[in-house]
Amino acid sequence: MSNRHLARSLVLQSLYEWDFHAQDKEQAFEIMDRNLKEFAPEMDERPFALGLLKGIMEHKVEIDGAIGHFAPDWPIERITTVDRNVLRMGIYELMYDQEIPSKVAINEAIELAKTFGGESSGKFVNGVLGAVFRDQTAKGVAKAADKPKESPDPAQVKSNE
Repeated sequence: MSNRHLARSLVLQSLYEWDFHAQDKEQAFEIMDRNLKEFAPEMDERPFALGLLKGIMEHKVEIDGAIGHFAPDWPIERITTVDRNVLRMGIYELMYDQEIPSKVAINEAIELAKTFGGESSGKFVNGVLGAVFRDQTAKGVAKAADKPKESPDPAQVKSNE
């Protein structure tokens, strides 16, 4: 398991506990800190995990609004706690994190939904995040991380060899 996947798993588990107990936002960081110490004390991606949680907490109202908009048949309180928090993480990475490619954000969220959610969680998360991505694309919102990497100039490669 990659360190970033582990970090996302720990963020999801922390969000789940926080959401399940309807706690205030500051308690989410206490839960996350405890989970990092217990399950991944040596993890290199601690700043990534904490940044992800911070971003989700800072944009929670907008993210929950996006969930309501892109899953109109599912009021947010009816979405399972796992799926709701996987969507929060995926939407945050799609809409606010410019360094994570959209395909990575969607794939990671689907994998987390399949691992921690129910039988149809992966399909549900894929559908909602796919709609968010298509909406972003239609609005012309482009992330730097989604742009194709420029291939090196063959002349440069040969001169460096």
